[in-house]
Amino acid sequence: MGHSGERPLLLALLTLAVCQGRIVKIPTGGLVRVEGTELVIPCNVSDYDGPSEQNFDWSFSSSGTHFVEIVSTWEAAFTAQPYRERLQRGEIQLRRIGNDAVELHIQNLQAADQGQYKCSTPSTDATVQGNYDDTVQVRVLADALQVSAKSQPASSLLLRDGDSFELHCSASSASLEHTHLSVMWELHRGPARQKILSLTHENRFYPGPQYESRYQSGDLRLDTAGENVYRLSVSRVLPVDQGTYRCVVSEWIGEKGKWQEIQEKSVNVATVTIQPTALRATVTKNNVSVTEGNDVDLTCSITTDQKDDFQAEVTWYFSKAPDSSLPDAHILASMDHNAVVHSPLTVTLNRVDIHSYRLLVRDANKENSGYYFCHVALWAPRHNRTWQKVAEKMSEPAGVEVTLLEPLFEVLMNASRVPEYLDDPTELECQIADVRNADANVRFAVSWYYRMDSRSDEVVSDELLATMDADWTLRIGEKSRQRAQNGEIIFSKEDGARFSFRIQRTLEGDRGNYYCVVSAWTRQHNKSWMKSKEVVSKPVNIFWVTEDSVLLVKARKAKPFFAAGNTFEMTCKVSSEHIKTPRYSVLVTAEKPAADPFSANETKHIISLDQDSVVKLENWTDEARADGVVLEKVQEDEFRYRMYQTQVSDAGLYRCVVTAWSPAGGNLWREAGTSLSNPIQIDFQTTGPIFNVSVHSDTPTVYRGDLIKLFCIISLEGAALDPDDMSFDVSWFAVHSFALDKPAVLLSSLDRKGVVNKARRTWKSDLSLEKISVMEFLLQVHGSEDQDFGNYFCAVIPWIKSITGSWQRETEIKSKPIFVTVKMDVLNAFKYPLLIGISLSTVIGLISCLIGYCSSHWCCKKEVQETRRERRRLMSMEMD
Repeated sequence: MGHSGERPLLLALLTLAVCQGRIVKIPTGGLVRVEGTELVIPCNVSDYDGPSEQNFDWSFSSSGTHFVEIVSTWEAAFTAQPYRERLQRGEIQLRRIGNDAVELHIQNLQAADQGQYKCSTPSTDATVQGNYDDTVQVRVLADALQVSAKSQPASSLLLRDGDSFELHCSASSASLEHTHLSVMWELHRGPARQKILSLTHENRFYPGPQYESRYQSGDLRLDTAGENVYRLSVSRVLPVDQGTYRCVVSEWIGEKGKWQEIQEKSVNVATVTIQPTALRATVTKNNVSVTEGNDVDLTCSITTDQKDDFQAEVTWYFSKAPDSSLPDAHILASMDHNAVVHSPLTVTLNRVDIHSYRLLVRDANKENSGYYFCHVALWAPRHNRTWQKVAEKMSEPAGVEVTLLEPLFEVLMNASRVPEYLDDPTELECQIADVRNADANVRFAVSWYYRMDSRSDEVVSDELLATMDADWTLRIGEKSRQRAQNGEIIFSKEDGARFSFRIQRTLEGDRGNYYCVVSAWTRQHNKSWMKSKEVVSKPVNIFWVTEDSVLLVKARKAKPFFAAGNTFEMTCKVSSEHIKTPRYSVLVTAEKPAADPFSANETKHIISLDQDSVVKLENWTDEARADGVVLEKVQEDEFRYRMYQTQVSDAGLYRCVVTAWSPAGGNLWREAGTSLSNPIQIDFQTTGPIFNVSVHSDTPTVYRGDLIKLFCIISLEGAALDPDDMSFDVSWFAVHSFALDKPAVLLSSLDRKGVVNKARRTWKSDLSLEKISVMEFLLQVHGSEDQDFGNYFCAVIPWIKSITGSWQRETEIKSKPIFVTVKMDVLNAFKYPLLIGISLSTVIGLISCLIGYCSSHWCCKKEVQETRRERRRLMSMEMD
């Protein structure tokens, strides 16, 4: 089943008759699709032994008699005029999928596309064998499927493990055809999606593969909750139930005993977040320092918000480093949720209570010195007597030291190079000094750590940057891994007692405290190495004084006054402080009053110039003045904007938005600041005419099917103008409601050049717009229907020819709306139903009389004859 946003694929196999070993196939039944979808019809020729590629022609007929050429693989000029524009836009395509097969693709299917499609295969053999073709009937239905969520926009649910929830999806179809709906619920997590539960158009339930057992147990249900509302109920939620829930509805129609999916829509209903179970595992240090030969005694304490109906799975890990994810961490002992313990003979693990588990390592030696981690997993009961893991947590390390003779040394850390500015290099050195009790069996390793600057009461965790082992093996931490791979951070070992750390380009996030940890490793009798001591250096703070950058932009115009049609020039001067070798990018904006006086002003981006001096037109939409705006760089800190042939519509506040960029290395730039200039106002002092517009209709109330006439009348106040010096763009709008509570719909428009554009309509009535006189325009609605009622108004944009001969665009004006009422003719509406009812009643009455007469005549005659024969027989017996 498809998903929302995918175009439905109509597959139709075309075949024709058999002739000279060639067979072309077509479907046996009709095909149905919905407006706005995509139609795909394959046509193929089997057992074809002709040239390498077979040629195909496609044509269309709405009546079944006259076919209009659509597209051909043979001739480019084959397409008829009605389809050339759609073919150029790419809405109609003919794709070859093989030497003897093609596919006809029609996007954005329209009602006019309903009819018969013919696939022709002209012969290209050496001898004429004829042209073979056949047709397939395609029906196009209106889009009547409505799918929505109960709450808009999609709601968000925060649940805990084990809770229940319900989601509702509304789906209905107003199609005049007899269609069925199928509903499917899906769960989306990023790009992945899962099918949860579906109700097919044949009223059958099908759970998804991952939800089969939950559906059988009753934890997952799909039912109705009122008219056209489908409810998904989920009980005992699991962490895998987190994600976005989508309702997918498909519309099906039956054609000649077969079901066809004609369209599909979907809606996001809710986003469900499963709050994880709170779990904390801590290790109680019964003995931190242990003398060799004694026992290591540790307790794992569990804190959770779960009730007592859970079981814990406890696993103890041991590692030589404080990071449990390192490869040398291994399992000491474990107890599963059934209380089964797995441990060696020298280690015991027992349960003190449901929240405490004790680990005992007997006869400890130096190899037992290290870090102990307690990993806890909680299991909760689920349906059908199963257990589900609901949470797991690893404790912080508990360091245990088995004491023996250890080497003595100090660790000194200093900064050999400190950054003064951003992007400067930083170099730190960690040195081992005053080494005692260290012979050839002792080696040193170093770990680098970073701690962010923080307040005294703020807890900040240290981040491992890298560790260099005694054998010079370097292990990079998560924070510095990517930068180390790029060569931006370098770790090195100068000699056996000195280690260095270098940042090639210091960033803002590198500010903080750095320290190194040096560990001494002693060689054991079994040739293995054991860490015998660890010393932490004092931290070194990396910090540089920065001053806030200052960026100022001052704009000025060349001429204080100018008239419409002249050139507007604005210069923007930039000054900056505390920005290293800046470059500037400039954006010119224009702030203009909004059409609605109660709304904020509108800011329009006109043209921009980036730091590499590349100019780009932003939202400049005046095609007649495509080259009418210029932005150039006069100096490194000065920019000039020009606008030629200004018009009255260009009035507003103009500013320069300047962004400063600093080099960041590697031909990259870093944004250092942005500033806005003072506004420069363009204001035209005009004393020209004032235009007014009104709407008039002699018939604001009509019957269905009548003609609606609406006049848009423009009046002029002030100085008179020559009709040749003014022109108008006229647009008609309608709000199909009693109150003006819906957005206006564009009906038709006529520009000042006389070009008429009509908007697409979904009902049968038609529109026409014409110019009656210079200042009067007529809109006519032909064959009016009930949907044509509502408020109508026209919007006019005057154009006035200036003294220089250029046309100036005036402010748009709108008329007050006029309400049009469309009534129904009751007599005509009921005339034909009454006549049909009377005729049918008369015919049925005559048939009933005829049946009664025939039944009484034949049945009564048969009974009289049998009675007479019986009477004669009895009389004969009495005479005897």
